[in-house]
Amino acid sequence: MTQFRPCIDLHEGKVKQIVGGSLNDQGATTNFVSQHDSAYYAQLYKAHNLSGGHVIALGKGNDEAVLHALAAWPNGLQFGGGVNHTNAARFLQAGASHVIVTSALFAGGQFSFEKLAQIKRETGADKLILDLSCRRTKTGWNITTNRWQTITDTQVNAENLKELSQHCSEFLIHAADVEGLQAGIDEELVTLLGQHAHIPMTYAGGARALADLQRVDELSNGKVDLTIGSALDIFGGSGVTLDECIAWNRR
Repeated sequence: MTQFRPCIDLHEGKVKQIVGGSLNDQGATTNFVSQHDSAYYAQLYKAHNLSGGHVIALGKGNDEAVLHALAAWPNGLQFGGGVNHTNAARFLQAGASHVIVTSALFAGGQFSFEKLAQIKRETGADKLILDLSCRRTKTGWNITTNRWQTITDTQVNAENLKELSQHCSEFLIHAADVEGLQAGIDEELVTLLGQHAHIPMTYAGGARALADLQRVDELSNGKVDLTIGSALDIFGGSGVTLDECIAWNRR
């Protein structure tokens, strides 16, 4: 059954919810800035045993906030954001259950199995999550890097999902075109993911109500989990409450 997966998105050292496609060197369109720090959310998720959540550092200036979150719930949260073969072990030692990697797997816009092998040597496949966050193109969906700004040649399709599933423990897929907009999930993408779910997958992007958990469950045959961000009450949203998501997971 589809599960709710929590998140802690960090931008400029603060817990925020942003419109994903707007992130660049000048900043981002922001939906919410929390008065609470990252450790507060980590402790909240720990108290309700909301496992499998991710901490994402969006740009620079987030190291302290990342480490506070990981220390608040050791081995309870995944971490992504600038992870590469030189620092992956550090975040695992700091308390991340897994590290999440995207940009470090690409060279000149091309996916590199050599770079993937470098990461795996530091983490093992069991501690590695591949972030296949993507944008729609004329031919489907292509993985994006550089804070979702650079569209690569690598597609999110049946062949690549099967191949890459042999090198990691899980996939995280943000639909960058709808991330933070609360305008509905990308149903076609969720359906595709469900059809080719060889390992656990978490989808994020566009969720706006508790009904989206049911919809993802239906479209993916329960094989894809869902992250809800901007619509959630703890992030200033009015579409769904954390208590409702907790109740869903306990069904």
